Amino acid sequence: MFQGQIDFGAATPVTDTAIQDVLFERGMYWSSGRAGIVDLVAAHKWFNLAALKGRVDAIPMRREVADMMSDVEIAAAQRDARAWMVTAH
Repeated sequence: MFQGQIDFGAATPVTDTAIQDVLFERGMYWSSGRAGIVDLVAAHKWFNLAALKGRVDAIPMRREVADMMSDVEIAAAQRDARAWMVTAH
């Protein structure tokens, strides 16, 4: 457990693009199999969210993942992305 003090005056603010980077990285994580499995639904979801937040290189990645998915899987990924948007904001 952290038992120190945080100097909020010297803390560096999170940039506006940080969320895009995190979402994109999650897409890479699930599409690459770093977790031991490839989860295309999760990868599509995270690339979709990164693209919505302005990460333009997420668009071709989402398209590449979608080419390997069924229509049902794509619909599930889109549903998951919408649900994340509702709960995260």
